[in-house]
Amino acid sequence: MARKKGIGLRTKVAVMVSAVVLLVLLVLYFIFRNQIIPQTRHALEDKAYAIARTIALIPLVSDGLSSGSSKEIQAYTSKITRRNDIMFVVVIDMNSIRYSHPDAALIGKPFAGGGQQAALRGEESISEGEGMLGRSLRAFVPVYAGQGHQVGVIVVGLSMERVQKLVRQNEWTLIAILLSGALLGAGGAFILGLKIKRMIFGMEPADITQLLQERSAMLQSIREGIIAVDEKGIITMVNVEAERLLFRAGIAGNGMTRKISGYWPELRLEQVLISGEAWQDQELELNGITLLVSRVPIRVNGETAGAIATFRDKTELVVLAERLSGIAVYADALRAGAHEFMNKLHVIMGMTHMGLYDELQQYISGTVGNYQNEIGSIARQIKDPVMAGFLLGKLSRARETGTELVLAGDSYLPEAADPQTIHELITIAGNLLDNAMDALEGQAARKIKLAIYYEQGTLRCTVQDNGPGIPERLQQQMYGQGFSTKGEGRGFGLYLVRKSVEKLEGRLTVISHGVEETEGTGTAFTVEVPYAVKDEEIL
Repeated sequence: MARKKGIGLRTKVAVMVSAVVLLVLLVLYFIFRNQIIPQTRHALEDKAYAIARTIALIPLVSDGLSSGSSKEIQAYTSKITRRNDIMFVVVIDMNSIRYSHPDAALIGKPFAGGGQQAALRGEESISEGEGMLGRSLRAFVPVYAGQGHQVGVIVVGLSMERVQKLVRQNEWTLIAILLSGALLGAGGAFILGLKIKRMIFGMEPADITQLLQERSAMLQSIREGIIAVDEKGIITMVNVEAERLLFRAGIAGNGMTRKISGYWPELRLEQVLISGEAWQDQELELNGITLLVSRVPIRVNGETAGAIATFRDKTELVVLAERLSGIAVYADALRAGAHEFMNKLHVIMGMTHMGLYDELQQYISGTVGNYQNEIGSIARQIKDPVMAGFLLGKLSRARETGTELVLAGDSYLPEAADPQTIHELITIAGNLLDNAMDALEGQAARKIKLAIYYEQGTLRCTVQDNGPGIPERLQQQMYGQGFSTKGEGRGFGLYLVRKSVEKLEGRLTVISHGVEETEGTGTAFTVEVPYAVKDEEIL
C-alpha cells in the first residue's frame, strides 16, 4: 500500500510539473507571438517605406514627373523591383496617372486599388489594398520637385502572401525554440529530480511537508523549553517555551544562527558535543530562576551531529504539583473534617467504655445541634453546594487550629452558572484563608472574618484577620511566585490567588497597617470578580 501511495504521489507531482511547464510555454508563446509577429510586419512596412523614400529622392523620378516623361522612370523602377524582391513600384502623378508599372500596358492609366489620397496631400501612409497584381501591402510617399512642389507619389507594394509567409515562418521558428527549451528543461528536471530524490531519502514532497509541519507543531506545543545546536555549536532551533523562559531570565533577542556559547554559556552544550555524553535532570540557576535541564547529543550514523537541551522552570513544576485543579485545597478541607470527625468518635468511644450514657447523649445532642446549625447557616447563605462543602471543611480546619472563623451574617453566594468560576473562587478563598491562619500562628486571640457578597453580576469576597499585618515594603513583592517570609518551598498561595483573579478578569486589593514593631493591626484582602448565576437562581 505504501508503494502504491508513493507512485501516486510521484504521478501527481509529475502531472503538476507538466501542467506548470505547459502553462509557462503557452504564456511565453503568446507573449513572443504578440511581440515578434507585429515586429515582422513592421519590419516589412519599414522596408517598403525605405525603398519608396529612396526612389522619391532620385532626380530622375521628379524630373520625369515634371516633364511628363515615363520611359526613364519605368526603366529605373523595374530595376529596383527586381533587386529588392518586391511586388511592384508604381509612380503616379498628381492626377493618379501611372508613370511606371510591372505591366507596361498599364502605364498612362489611372492607379487602381485606392489609398493614395493622403499621399497626394503630402502625407506618407501605408495600407493594404487589392490592385491589378493582387492583394498587397503598399507604402505611399510623396515626390517633390526641386523647389518643394509636389509632383507625384511613389507606391511600393509587398505581396501580402509573402508577408503572411514570413509571419508563419517566424511563428514556427518561435514554436521550435520553445519546444526545444521544453525538452531540455524536462530532461534537466528529470535528472535533477533523481538526484534530489536520493538526497531526500526517496520521500515525496507531500510527505516532507507533512513531516515538517508535524515536527514544528510538536516542538512548539511542548511545555518544555527546547534548544538544539549543530556540530559547530550554532543554534538551529529555539521553541516558544524556551524563548519565554529565557526572556524571564533576562536573555532576550533571537538566538537563531548564534553560537550557544555566546547566547547561553551556562548551558554548556558544547561540552556535550565534545564528550558525547548525556546529562539528565540537572538543576541550573539562571538569573534567579531554577531550571531542570537535560542535555543529550544528537547522533547520525554513529557521529555526533549536534546536541539538544530540554528544560523547565522548577518552580512551575512545584506549582503544578500543588495546584492540580485545586485538589490540594479540597483535600485539606476534607482532611480537617475527617480529623474533627475522628476526634468526636474518640470522645464517643471513651464515654461509652466509661458507661457515661447520659453525658454521652448530651454530648451527641450538642454536637449534632451545633453541626446542624452550622450547616443550616451556610446552606442559607451559600447556595453553591461545592463552595458550601468547602467552607464547612475550612470551619473544621479553623477549629482544629484554634482559630475563630466567622462567616459574615449578611453574606450571600448564589449558585454559579460556570463550575470553573467556583473552582477559581475556591482557590482564591482557600489560599487567603490558609495565609490568614498562618499569619495568626502563635497569637492568643485568632479571628478571621469571611464575607461574600453578590450584587448585579459582581461578587466581592473579603478575608480579614487580626494578625500582625503585612509591612508596606513587602506588599508589592508578596504576589511573586515563590516569595515567602517563612522559608523555602513556600510562597505560592498569593501567587495562585493573583493568577485566579486574573483568569476571572477581576481585581485584588489589600488593606494592611502592619509594621514590623507593632502587631494586631490586621490585614484584609478583597477580591472582586464578574459572577454569572444559574438561570433558575432567584435573587
